[in-house]
Amino acid sequence: MRLVFTTFLLLFAFSVLAQTRFTISGYIRDENGEDLIGATVFVERLNTGTAANVYGFYSLTLPAGRYNIVYSFVGYSEVVRAVELTQNLRQDIVLVPEDLMIEAVEITAERKDRNIERVEMSTVRLQSKTLGQIPALFGEIDLIKTIQLLPGVQSSGEGFSGYHVRGGGIDQNLVLIDEATVYNASHLGGFFSVFNNDAIRDIQLYKGDLPSRYGGRLSSVLDVRMKEGNQQKFSGTGGIGTISSRMTLEGPLQKNRSSFLISGRRSYADLFLPLSSNEDVRNNQLYFYDLNAKLNIRLNDRNRFFFSSYAGRDVFGFAEIFSMNWGNFTTTFRWNHLFSDRLFANFSAIRSNYDYKLASELDVRGFAWTSAMKDHRLKADFTFFANPNNTLTFGTGTTYHFFDPGLVKGVGESTVFNDLKVPSTRALDHVLYIGNEQKITDRISANYGLRFSLFQNIGKGRVFQFDEEYNATGFQDYESFEVYNSYTGLEPRLAFRYMMDDKSSVKGSYARTIQYLHLASVSTAGSPLDIWLPSSPNLKPQVADQIAVGYFRNFKQNTIEASVEVYYKWLQNQLAFKDHANILLNPELEGEFRLGEGWSYGAEFFLRKQTGALTGWVSYTLSKTDFLVPEINGGKKFSADYDRRHDFSFVGSYQATPRVIVSATWVYGTGKPVTFPLGRFEYGNVIVPIYSARNAYRLEDYHRMDLSVILAGKRKPAGEAYGEWNFSIYNLYSRKNTWLISFQQNSENPDITEAYKVYLFPIIPAITYNFHF
Repeated sequence: MRLVFTTFLLLFAFSVLAQTRFTISGYIRDENGEDLIGATVFVERLNTGTAANVYGFYSLTLPAGRYNIVYSFVGYSEVVRAVELTQNLRQDIVLVPEDLMIEAVEITAERKDRNIERVEMSTVRLQSKTLGQIPALFGEIDLIKTIQLLPGVQSSGEGFSGYHVRGGGIDQNLVLIDEATVYNASHLGGFFSVFNNDAIRDIQLYKGDLPSRYGGRLSSVLDVRMKEGNQQKFSGTGGIGTISSRMTLEGPLQKNRSSFLISGRRSYADLFLPLSSNEDVRNNQLYFYDLNAKLNIRLNDRNRFFFSSYAGRDVFGFAEIFSMNWGNFTTTFRWNHLFSDRLFANFSAIRSNYDYKLASELDVRGFAWTSAMKDHRLKADFTFFANPNNTLTFGTGTTYHFFDPGLVKGVGESTVFNDLKVPSTRALDHVLYIGNEQKITDRISANYGLRFSLFQNIGKGRVFQFDEEYNATGFQDYESFEVYNSYTGLEPRLAFRYMMDDKSSVKGSYARTIQYLHLASVSTAGSPLDIWLPSSPNLKPQVADQIAVGYFRNFKQNTIEASVEVYYKWLQNQLAFKDHANILLNPELEGEFRLGEGWSYGAEFFLRKQTGALTGWVSYTLSKTDFLVPEINGGKKFSADYDRRHDFSFVGSYQATPRVIVSATWVYGTGKPVTFPLGRFEYGNVIVPIYSARNAYRLEDYHRMDLSVILAGKRKPAGEAYGEWNFSIYNLYSRKNTWLISFQQNSENPDITEAYKVYLFPIIPAITYNFHF
C-alpha cells in the first residue's frame, strides 16, 4: 500500500511539473549589438515558435521540459540551443552573418519561411545592404526610389521621391523614421529622399494589411528604423559621390551597455558654382544636408533608453533675387521596459517639424514667406506574449498638431507688400488600439484588431462658413484650446493565413483606415510648398476600406519567393481641387476643395530571390483607379492623376566574383493621365483654350534601364579599412521619357498652337567611392 501511495505521489509530482509552464525570453542581436527585427524563434519538438518584435525582443511560454530552440534570420547563420526549462529563463542570442559566397545555399536551409508562414500580407521588408546594390540616379542610394520598384508602388514622376500605393495619393502614405513622422521626404525638390542609407537598419513597407498600431493614413506605412550604434567597437563608413558625400561614425560608449551613432551627408554642387564664368551662376546656391544621431543605453536587463534625431535642409538661391529653403527636424525619446518576461512596453515622446521659407529682395517686390507644421506626440505600446498561440499588442497615444500655413511680410523700405497671415490651426489626435496574432490550428492563423481614434479641432483658430456655391459668407474665431469640432472613428483590422502545405499558403485581409490630415499640393508629385491642413467642420476625414487575397509559394528549398495578390479599395471623402483653384496663401483654402468617391483595384505579382550569387526580384502590377466628384468633369468618373494600368520592374544583382557585383534595373509603366486642350476661341483679342474631359488622354509609356558595377577592395583583417568603387549609369539607353507636354503659339503664325515635349534626364553616369573602417 505504501508503495502504491509513493508511486501515486511521484506520478502526481511529474504531472504537475509537466503542466507547469515557464517563459524563455531575451533579445536577438547581431555581432555589433544591433537588434534583429523579426528574427524567428522555433521550438522543434512542439512545432511552434514566435518572432522578435521591432526592438528585437522575443518571449515564449512553454511547458516545463527539454527543447531544442532554433534562432534564425535571413542572411545569418542559425543558432540551435538546447535548454531544460524548469524555471523562467533569460537567453539573449547573437547571430553572425553568413558568408554568402561560401556554400550560399546553406543559408536557405531554414525550417520555416516567414513569407509563407506569417499572417501579414501586402508587406515587404528590405535590408539596407539591398539598397546599396541597386543602381541609382547620380549614384545616390535612395530608399524611396527602391520601394518604387515594388508591386503596388508607383513613382509620382521621373526622378521624384513621391510615390503612390494602390491608388492612393502621396499624402496617404505615412513615412516614419524611428516613429517620428516625416512630412516631406525629399531633397532637391524630390530628386533624392531624406534617408541616408548608412544610418538605416530596417525598412518595412505596409501596403494594405496595416497592424492596428498604425493609423492616420489611408494607403501605406513606411516604417524606417535607424541603426542603434555598434556596441562592440568603433567603426565608420562613408562615401564620396558625384552629387554628395557622407560619413557615419558609431561605437560603444560603454561596451555592451551603451552606444552612439552620428551620420551626416551633404551635396556640394554649390561649391563649384563660384568657378563658373557666368556671374549670375556664381551667386547661386543649391545644396542639401542631413544629419542623423542616436544614443542607445542599456540600463539593465529590463530597461533600455534611446534618443534619436534627424535634421535635414535644402537651400536654393538665385543670385540675390530669390531664395528658398525647407527642411525636417525630428526627435524621438524611447524607453523600453520589461514589466515581466512576457509583458514588453515601449514609451515614446516624439517631435516632428517641417517648415519652409521663400524670400525675395527684388526692389519694391521684396517679401519673406514662412510656413511651418509641428507635431508633439506621446505614446505607449505594449506587447504581451500570452502563450505560443497568442501575442497581444495594445497601446494609446496623443498628438498635438500645429499648422501654420503661411505668413508673408514685406522686405525693404520700399516694398509694396502688405503683411498677409493665413490663420493657423491646431488639433488633437487621440488613439487607442488592441490587436492579437493567434495561431488557431497548425494550418490556420489570424491577426485581428481594432483601432479607435478621436480627432479634435481646437483653438486658437478661425473657421470660415461657405454657402452652396463654396463662397465664404463669414467666419468664427475660437479661443485657445477651445474644442470646437470632433470626429471619431473605428478602424477594424482582420487578416488570416491558411497553410496549404509547407511550401504554400493563402492569405486574406480587410482593413479600414481613416485619415484626418490632408495635403494641398501644387503638383501631383509633391513640392516643398505643400500645405497640410486638418479635417474640420468643412473638411470631412478621408476613409478607405480595402480587402485583399493572396497566394504565396516558395520554390527550390525556399530560395525563391513567389506571390500574387488581388485587392479592391473603396475611398470616401476624397479631396480634389476645383478647376483653376487658388491654393497658395489663400485663407479660404477649404472652399477650393470638392469631395468625392474613389475606387482602386488591381493585381500584384512578385517573384524574389534573396540568396545565392544571383539575387533580385521581378514585379508586375495591373491596376485601375477612378474618382467621381460631382462638381468636377461634369459629374462623370475620371482616372486619377496617378492611375497607371501596367507597371513592371526588374531588379537583378549578380556577384560575379567575391569583389565584383553587377546590378541592373529595368522599369516600364503606362503613361500617366493628362488633360489636353482640344481647341480654342478668341475673346477680346485673348485666345482661350478649350480643354478635354479631365484626364482623358495619356502620356506615352515610360521605360528606362539602369546599370551599376561595384568593385570592392581586397578585404583585410578585421578592424582594417577597406573600400569599394560604385560605377552606375542611369537611363542606359538614354530614353527621352516625357516629363510634361506644354502648348505654345507658333512664333511665326500665332493661329497655330504647337505641343512641346519636356524630358529631364538623358543618360547619366556616376561614380561613388565607399569606404569602411
